[in-house]
Amino acid sequence: VASLAHLGTEIGKLDAEIARCAKENEVARRLMTVPGIGPLIATAIAVLAPPPETFRKARDFAAWLGLTPRQHSTGGKQRLGANTKMGERSLRRLLIIGANSVIIKRHVHAAARPGTWLGEMLTRKPPMLVRVALANKMARIVWALMARGGAYQSPTAAA
Repeated sequence: VASLAHLGTEIGKLDAEIARCAKENEVARRLMTVPGIGPLIATAIAVLAPPPETFRKARDFAAWLGLTPRQHSTGGKQRLGANTKMGERSLRRLLIIGANSVIIKRHVHAAARPGTWLGEMLTRKPPMLVRVALANKMARIVWALMARGGAYQSPTAAA
């Protein structure tokens, strides 16, 4: 019990250090405005992701993370398969965990209410597919925030 209590205090110290680093880093502060991205994920993206100029567009960044579907297209017919999972493993996992937190707390987030893109996806598709689709969308938003600057504005607030 004492070792668990000691580990709990060590984890608390590390969480406080990560939160402090996230507040000091300008990119991480902007990334934390996206629902589902907290200090840990924002700091990890700010540190581990290459500069946004490396990628031509947001889809390329999502593909680098391994969040885009594999294409088996021929003769003008587009066939999309499962996710490639060929990219940065740790960031992909963190974004999927962040998407999961948005889905779990959907009563809090306006973007997940019924009638929205996420709300409709949750009624029609399997939950894990929706989590990965939301993680893909979050990755594209992250690239846009890193490349163009600014803070995230929810679609309901922008409309």
